[in-house]
Amino acid sequence: MKITFTPDDEPYLGRELLFHFDQMISCCLEKNAIVAPISHEMDLTSSQKMACQVIPQSISIALSIRELVRQGYLFGAHVLKRSLIERVMILLYLHKYPDKISLWEGGWNHRKAPSLAKMFEEINNKEQSNMDVKGYELTASLNSLVHGKPDSAPWNSVVMGDGKFGHTPSKMLASPELCDELCADILPWLTIIPAMICAYFPEQNA
Repeated sequence: MKITFTPDDEPYLGRELLFHFDQMISCCLEKNAIVAPISHEMDLTSSQKMACQVIPQSISIALSIRELVRQGYLFGAHVLKRSLIERVMILLYLHKYPDKISLWEGGWNHRKAPSLAKMFEEINNKEQSNMDVKGYELTASLNSLVHGKPDSAPWNSVVMGDGKFGHTPSKMLASPELCDELCADILPWLTIIPAMICAYFPEQNA
């Protein structure tokens, strides 16, 4: 088994969703590169200070996920989904509820700040989508991956040499469906990041 893959020979090279993943990461980096230097010269609001931290963190996690995919560590990439989604949701939530920025400034304490599930529900209600969204249903699989619950098993299951299923501790180089699932899960969140850059820094026409 090859130890380190490059962009020229990575195991899932050519997957359509992975290609779109790459395009969105490039878009996020380009938008951030426009605003980042300008932000150092601005008198930032509290919300903009938060965005200057959370936006780069979100992009960094997306890049980490991408590198894990390149090296075949699909399980680890799936585990990081929640970290990315939670940061994007913080950006969305504080954009929709700017009066809640004090929670961020106060440390985003888990006893006071909304959970990821709660942010899903509150944003849905704010949008009046008429959908009965239960936040815990949307976060259940993410929590299972992070906390090692029994139902996280499929994300590192592979077929062994004897035809039986096992759980790999290493690279997964022949699981294109799992790669596609990851990209499909991540792509909608990546599209939000450039929108949030524009939302928090509208005067820059980012």
